[in-house]
Amino acid sequence: MKFTQFLKTKGANAAIFMGIFYAIAMLGIFLPGYTAIPGNIDKLPIAIVNEDAGEYGAKIASQLQENLPFKVIETDLTNKKALKDLEHNDLGLVVHIPETFSSDMKNGETSSSIDFTINEAGATVVSSTMNSIVKEINNLLSAQFSQQTAQGVLMNFNVPEEQAAEIAENIETAYVGNVVTINEIPDGMHNNMLPMFLSMACYVGAMIGSMQLVGAFKASREKASKTRLFIYVQLAALVIAVVSSLVATGVAYLINEPSGDLFFSLVGQQTLNYMVCFNFTAILIFLLGEGGMILNLPILLTQTLANGATITRDMMYLPYEWMSHISPMYYSVQAYFANLYGSISPSPYIWSMVAVGSVAILINIIIVAISHKPMPVDDSATDAENTTEIIA
Repeated sequence: MKFTQFLKTKGANAAIFMGIFYAIAMLGIFLPGYTAIPGNIDKLPIAIVNEDAGEYGAKIASQLQENLPFKVIETDLTNKKALKDLEHNDLGLVVHIPETFSSDMKNGETSSSIDFTINEAGATVVSSTMNSIVKEINNLLSAQFSQQTAQGVLMNFNVPEEQAAEIAENIETAYVGNVVTINEIPDGMHNNMLPMFLSMACYVGAMIGSMQLVGAFKASREKASKTRLFIYVQLAALVIAVVSSLVATGVAYLINEPSGDLFFSLVGQQTLNYMVCFNFTAILIFLLGEGGMILNLPILLTQTLANGATITRDMMYLPYEWMSHISPMYYSVQAYFANLYGSISPSPYIWSMVAVGSVAILINIIIVAISHKPMPVDDSATDAENTTEIIA
């Protein structure tokens, strides 16, 4: 056999196709998706809560609205409602100006502060970006606003203007920017990425498992009815889900060391993840056979951006945002963030996964019922197989 003949074989052609297809799919999905960072930072919603009736609070709130690089700035929320929205990642930042801010500044109170609250239990780009922006705001206010305030206070005590300016320079600060972090994530990138890695490991395993089990379903069509085989496929997937979830959670505990109280909830969620991802990816396999795996790959790649671990829905371009609503990985990642690090219940995301999985399994039932025609079951072959097993 010549090399040119070898290149014409089915296996070689498939390898060439997949090499080209995967390169186009990965770069064509990842590169456009990541242009949203930092391009779409301005789409993140924030809240400015001004409870100060004095001039300073209104002035700072107005300046922040004009200068902060965000298109959506909520100003009509209470601090309690804004913090609740922040916990659910509906906001990226809450700026709270307390009601005593102006009076404290006029009296030279060094305890006066503006609270900048950030939620770490969410997309990594959001928390890192907000920390950078808050740092810049605080540096600006500390350098300009507080020194002018100190000069004004000294002038009220009839200190000459030149002397007041000199004394003011020695005052450390009359303003303190209080950065509040809720739902802090332990140090280490492996902790930030744990929700995404748990979800991806489950998804990839389920995607490969769907190809193998659907293949077994088709290979066994003459040995049992398609209804029984479909049930067998689901039961096999459930066994794999439980075993792989115990292993995945065990590895996570060895490396990340989350709270021991979370063990069974993490195993339960990972098991649910597997079943949902299995039926989600099995749709194309039941419909197109092994060719469905080719389409499953770009769907997987799209979800690595659309799962919300790196960027939020507000920053995503439309195709990725659509994918986040219909695919299981987004809800899985958000549920893990809430369960591992958050202060809210993961239940809404869990139920969303259940909804996606229910729709997926219903679609699979319809495909099997319509596309896979009934085949005569060879009872003699089944009996012979059973006899062989008994003898063995």
